[in-house]
Amino acid sequence: MTERRKDDVSVSDEIADLEREAEEILLQRETVVAQIRQLREAEDPATGTYYAQEIFRLSQDKLRLATEAELCKCKANRLRLGNKPTGIVQ
Repeated sequence: MTERRKDDVSVSDEIADLEREAEEILLQRETVVAQIRQLREAEDPATGTYYAQEIFRLSQDKLRLATEAELCKCKANRLRLGNKPTGIVQ
């Protein structure tokens, strides 16, 4: 797996970078999950304290981060298999 890409980065280095990026994204996702949990615990119907908009926005971020991590993993797997990248989000 020492094949070189156009920008002189080996495939194995590119795979390692993608896996590292996926892990970083998943750590960000865990932070968002913790923030959602905090907001839900802080809601108090008795006093009318709700955080629906913030929770919704963070839930969207959580889904976005999960998708970005999955894309990184798919790109790494595609490189492992020796397939050429497609025109899909790169």
